[in-house]
Amino acid sequence: MKKKKINLRDLDPKEHRDEHSHDDGHNHSSPEQLSNFKTYLPAIFSFVMLIMGIAIDYFDAFPFFKGWIRIVWYTVAYIPVGFPVIKEGWNSIKNGDFFTEFLLMSIATLGAFAIGEYPEGVAVMLFYAVGELFQNAAVNRAKSNIKALLDVRPNEALAYRENNFVSVNPETVMVGEKIQVRVGEKVPLDGILLSDKGSFNTAALTGESKPDTIAKGDKVFAGSINLDGVIEVETTKEFKDSSIARILDMVQNATARKSKTELFIRKFARIYTPIVVFLAIGLTFLPYFFVDDYVFRDWLYRALIFLVISCPCALVISIPLGYFGGLGAASRNGILFKGASFLDAMTKVNTVVMDKTGTVTKGVFKIKEVVNTSTFAEAEFMQYLMAMEEQSTHPIAKAILEYKTEGVDLDATNVSEVAGKGLKGTVNGKTILVGNKTLMTSNNIEVPSATNDIVESIVMVAIEGKFAGYVTIADELKEDAHQAIKQIRESGISKIIMLSGDKDSITQQVAKELGIDWAKGGLLPEDKLNEVEKLKKQPNTKVAFIGDGINDAPVLAASDVGIAMGGLGSDAAIETADVIIQTDQPSKIARAIKIGRSTRKIVWQNIALAFGVKIIVLILGAGGLATMWEAVFADVGVALLAILNAVRLQNMKWQDS
Repeated sequence: MKKKKINLRDLDPKEHRDEHSHDDGHNHSSPEQLSNFKTYLPAIFSFVMLIMGIAIDYFDAFPFFKGWIRIVWYTVAYIPVGFPVIKEGWNSIKNGDFFTEFLLMSIATLGAFAIGEYPEGVAVMLFYAVGELFQNAAVNRAKSNIKALLDVRPNEALAYRENNFVSVNPETVMVGEKIQVRVGEKVPLDGILLSDKGSFNTAALTGESKPDTIAKGDKVFAGSINLDGVIEVETTKEFKDSSIARILDMVQNATARKSKTELFIRKFARIYTPIVVFLAIGLTFLPYFFVDDYVFRDWLYRALIFLVISCPCALVISIPLGYFGGLGAASRNGILFKGASFLDAMTKVNTVVMDKTGTVTKGVFKIKEVVNTSTFAEAEFMQYLMAMEEQSTHPIAKAILEYKTEGVDLDATNVSEVAGKGLKGTVNGKTILVGNKTLMTSNNIEVPSATNDIVESIVMVAIEGKFAGYVTIADELKEDAHQAIKQIRESGISKIIMLSGDKDSITQQVAKELGIDWAKGGLLPEDKLNEVEKLKKQPNTKVAFIGDGINDAPVLAASDVGIAMGGLGSDAAIETADVIIQTDQPSKIARAIKIGRSTRKIVWQNIALAFGVKIIVLILGAGGLATMWEAVFADVGVALLAILNAVRLQNMKWQDS
């Protein structure tokens, strides 16, 4: 059976909508339904003709149904399903590809007619055609996953131009333009929310159906659906660089990256088919020299059976379909594999190495504790600190400025940065120092010894030369971080390691809390790379690295499988990674492993089924113990079973344990 190429251009949602644009509420057949009926019509016609012919033969109902009338009857039954295959075979020969499954089926069925086995000749070609129809249906079903993505591709944008919002093509909108998105509409481009708040359905990007509510200044991603009120967005990327465009490009390219198993089967089929043809020729003529009662017709019939059984349909179809089903299933779960080869690679991983910030933590700093040892009230103490931090762009400063206080905000003057230590300035006429312990000791300020045992990032404050207190800052664990580590272990991963650029004490604390085997902090990107290279040199070690930032790109490229946390994160990490977790959820790592294993399991089930049944029936056929009907089952029947098995991937659910 011919392998169908999946082309995203064939799935344009505009064309899909046009098919149903004339629905006036009456029960009309759609063009798609009529097209499906026409597709099945040749097989239905041939089936009816074949059944009627067999019935007449069996019951001998019409004495005249003999000779040329019988030949014409079965020929008419054969042509609708046989002519397209013979035509394909002929075109392949003209293109220099002699040994194809079309040639095998044509020789086998025409040979059956030549020796008078008309019903069997029609039956073989009919079931072959039915197999093609099943294959088309399976491929179309697999396409639906991509169709779902394409259906959320925005086709217009309301851009603010000449003091008015006008409808334009999203591809014409430039970075920095203001766009408006109404309720129920898709966000056409990536940007930043200008409105006070917004609620979005991001299922197309993340696989998660729950609404995502964001505030003014937060990122908005193309393909999200606006759920609540008219919003305005300032674009930050062109349409071609938007999240949804990037996802579509990845899915399309993924179908082109074949697994080693798939590539092997393709090469195998090219070598295997000519060998089968020559073996069939040998099976026809060689027995003449070794068998006393040689009958040409009998040995030709055995050779024809041999040809039908040997057709590599089940392998050529079901293996690519299995991998495509795995890619589609993963995308439905918010996981993008950049190719079938990475589905295979994921099944071999036994060591998981992960970054900390943005991978198992949210990457958002928050105040954990405020310790005020001054004579000021806590609110006033924090106002002094916040006045100083307003002059800083550090992420920790942003966390401190989110602290809510009552009273009059203070302003800092004469603020200067002390490199690697902190800030010095004046607030409300008082000299203020804000920074680390080194800044305090260098200014002869006594720091309480209890601060030495603090693991989190700490910001110390001195007012008028006296230690006034401190604030600890911590990054929060993601909600599913504990669950993620538990599931990764349950999936059979033998070693889990954390490598982080954050300070070692914090890294060790997070690793201990999550139950990670080994951790190391204070690492530069090249240090992470060196650690992963050491792991890869260990015997029988396959490493998956999970990261999210631009600093993780070198390690993602060097690992056996690079996994980018957050399809909405660093472009460098996404471009370099082999697998992308769209939801930012580390628990999806275990699910990616499960999907890879399920896909590989089904592919190998199909290989074993195809070879096992074919070998048995080949032996029976060569010995004259199998008829063309057994050959039909060994070829088309096994192909159909393999297709149905591959389709199972599209229905599987991988529940979190």
